Amino acid sequence: MIYLFISKEYLMIKRADIVLAIILIILGGMISYISAFNSNQGDTVLITVDGKEFGKYSLDEDKTITVKQKDHINKVIIKDGTVAMNFSDCPNQVCVHAGKISRTSQSVVCLPNRVMVQIIGKGEPEYDAISN
Repeated sequence: MIYLFISKEYLMIKRADIVLAIILIILGGMISYISAFNSNQGDTVLITVDGKEFGKYSLDEDKTITVKQKDHINKVIIKDGTVAMNFSDCPNQVCVHAGKISRTSQSVVCLPNRVMVQIIGKGEPEYDAISN
């Protein structure tokens, strides 16, 4: 038994508690690994602005897309089968620092400018669900 001293009381940690913690850590790691590698290589880039489709582009074709809406500008670069948001005039720049994506489960979102870049695959529906 292991004793921990916490605020003038002893807390006993039994061997079963340690085994349970190790099992939960291993199980969590396995679930993370499976979900990370369960996505497919995408073939199409879908760009939406304020929830509306801005355009669809092939990942096979290198190009730069400038998304202009209202007073905001975002630049998306498709190169070598990956896509990244290269420029944004938003204040926090989280979307620019997100890096390159190429798999169907990945997306880059610029919340202040309401621009979303996501990868979709062949025959894959654009939306998971439709709500009223």
